[in-house]
Amino acid sequence: MGIMSSEARESRRAPRARMTASQRREQLLSVARGLFAAKGFDGTSVEEIAARAEVSKPVVYEHFGGKEGMYAVIVDREVQALTNALTGALTEGGHPKVMVERTALALLGYIEASEDGFRILVRDSPVAQATGTFSSLIGDVANQVEYILADQFRANGLEPRHAPLYAQMLVGMVALTGQYWLDARSPNKTEVAAHLVNLAWNGLSGMVEKPALTKPR
Repeated sequence: MGIMSSEARESRRAPRARMTASQRREQLLSVARGLFAAKGFDGTSVEEIAARAEVSKPVVYEHFGGKEGMYAVIVDREVQALTNALTGALTEGGHPKVMVERTALALLGYIEASEDGFRILVRDSPVAQATGTFSSLIGDVANQVEYILADQFRANGLEPRHAPLYAQMLVGMVALTGQYWLDARSPNKTEVAAHLVNLAWNGLSGMVEKPALTKPR
């Protein structure tokens, strides 16, 4: 009969502590979040999630009913985190240019701190979400921005009814730049935000009342 190793004896004497239901749920979400970010919803299976978490498939179904349930929880959390960051930047007040700076930094800061979460958000969601997709989230932010822009338009003698259009342009520019920066990561987020504001603010400050395209010669 072979001699049992010290590691095996220790394993027999001290079995691994059993997770609580809450701990198991968070572990499964953490595993699934990484897989969804790397492979997308369709590329991730319940089998792979269970294998990574070292549980059986029924455990996943018991907690979430399937990968759709897990995905819904993860997207909801990420949407809430990004919404809180962007809303905080917009509602803190101050000079409009500073608010644009804070909003750009808030999005880039979220990407930096939650890369997997942002990768999940920018994918087209296959699950109907109460909180909506990334595009609808950006639309919600644009709705807040349009009121700020409308005030600035009035103050500068511009037509405030165009503010919603410009709000979509401004927020879309920040969001798309964030998607580019997700992989590029250069230059650093502060410099990226400064360039965003350079284009947005200096462009806004030089707007004319009735823009027109250049006529072809």
